[in-house]
Amino acid sequence: MKLSEGVEWGAHCAVLLSVLPSGAALPAGRLAEYHEAPVAYLAKHLQALSRAGILEAVPGPHGGYRLARPATGITLLEIVEAIDGARPPFRCTDLRSRGPAGVPASQFRTMCGIHRAMVEADELWREHLRTVTVADLAVGAASGSSPEAVEKFVNWFQEVLP
Repeated sequence: MKLSEGVEWGAHCAVLLSVLPSGAALPAGRLAEYHEAPVAYLAKHLQALSRAGILEAVPGPHGGYRLARPATGITLLEIVEAIDGARPPFRCTDLRSRGPAGVPASQFRTMCGIHRAMVEADELWREHLRTVTVADLAVGAASGSSPEAVEKFVNWFQEVLP
């Protein structure tokens, strides 16, 4: 399974926005700057997150994006599905029904073992991502960062907030 780069950027943006002071927002350009991402590409994903109710778009001179809900109530699965969609990555084309030994699908008693394994793997993956919140990711980012990285983040953050 391959997720789009937008999922990674969207998750990182949500984590960054989770530490904003109440009422503050960051423009797409600043979020793109922080992650060295193309503004237009990132803006498309921020809009998808906004349509999904994960981010809130704030108009005006001090506008931009902020979380639409508390970070504890936003899951990584929601971010993935907002950007890449909710469709399972595996699509069975029922190869058992083709070729010289093929028979109609109605003659099989069970789902193809490959299809079943892929469905089960997808369910487990989604179940796990449903348990990981943006707040969890923010705590992990803070505790996993070096003092130098934290200092650089704080300095940048103080620069960009009005």
